[in-house]
Amino acid sequence: MRIELFKIKVKDVFNGFVDKGEDGVFAYGGKLTIRPPYQREFVYDLKQQEAVLHTVLKKFPLNTMYWVKTNADHPITDGWTIAPTDEFEVLDGQQRTLSVMQFLNHKLQITVDGKSYYNDSLPDDKYDALNDYEFMIYICEGTESEKLEWFEIVNVAGEELTPQELRNSVYTGAWLSDAKKHFSKSNCAAKGLSDKYITGTPIRQELLEKALKGIVELQGLSKIED
Repeated sequence: MRIELFKIKVKDVFNGFVDKGEDGVFAYGGKLTIRPPYQREFVYDLKQQEAVLHTVLKKFPLNTMYWVKTNADHPITDGWTIAPTDEFEVLDGQQRTLSVMQFLNHKLQITVDGKSYYNDSLPDDKYDALNDYEFMIYICEGTESEKLEWFEIVNVAGEELTPQELRNSVYTGAWLSDAKKHFSKSNCAAKGLSDKYITGTPIRQELLEKALKGIVELQGLSKIED
């Protein structure tokens, strides 16, 4: 697996930012999926969000973030640079990224030096400092199993993820995107059909996992990853 460190400015990540709720959150000119469709939504409280913004505004180092390259059109080579067609998902750092993006999107008010601000009311020097701040981001590319292993390691100290949430972050593609529409949305068809028979929270990927386990058993496979 190849891992490279990049410094990417806040204003570049915010470019094209859009929050579609359960249909995902996207940024970086549409090339970055901050929160994949139907993934569970952990939200920092105001105190945590303010801590992120204060760190950025004071130009202090923010914890390193991790992105995973999701398209294989341009494999990593020596001297790798980000190509216009590259696509990424946030592997770790979703809430830190969202805290900054929501503030720039005028969805968050923070207190700085005893005064409350939205992004457009910040003093010019602080506004420029925020936009020019550089996120430290490790971007990785590798096999599905390598990315899954790295994802598990990166998230061991954070919020506990379900096994299927881990798989969804690595085994991406058209089939999975379609399956999520039926099994992972809060009002999905699978929930309406299964409520009388099985328990499971769609947005935590529990119904999708149970369906996949059924396929595994039917086809005589040893595990879902197969």
